[in-house]
Amino acid sequence: QLQLVESGGGLVQPGGSLRLSCAASGRTLDYYAIGWFRQAPGKEREGVSCISYGVVSTYYADSVKGRFTISRDNAKNTVYLQMNSLKPEDTGVYHCAAKRGGRLCVDMEQWGNGTLVTVSS
Repeated sequence: QLQLVESGGGLVQPGGSLRLSCAASGRTLDYYAIGWFRQAPGKEREGVSCISYGVVSTYYADSVKGRFTISRDNAKNTVYLQMNSLKPEDTGVYHCAAKRGGRLCVDMEQWGNGTLVTVSS
């Protein structure tokens, strides 16, 4: 059974950077689409980024495009989210999620427990 564990969150000042990791175990991650989602206090969960199964394609929400980068390291069975030029509105709990054979990050099947990102001066 696929298991996902996020790490890398923390407290950072506006303009700073963080690198989030989504480490998978139990199955080979390259057969899955992997998405990053976040939920800010008092708000609904939103999709942040996605990397697809098969021919690699990526998606970024308009609010993070140009600042965030999603990538795979198949040797480590891990997906990363590099976050640069962070803003206070990026604050939230970040979850990674997986869909087997997925080409889009919809109807996700497995979820990690999340890592907290706080952007504040």
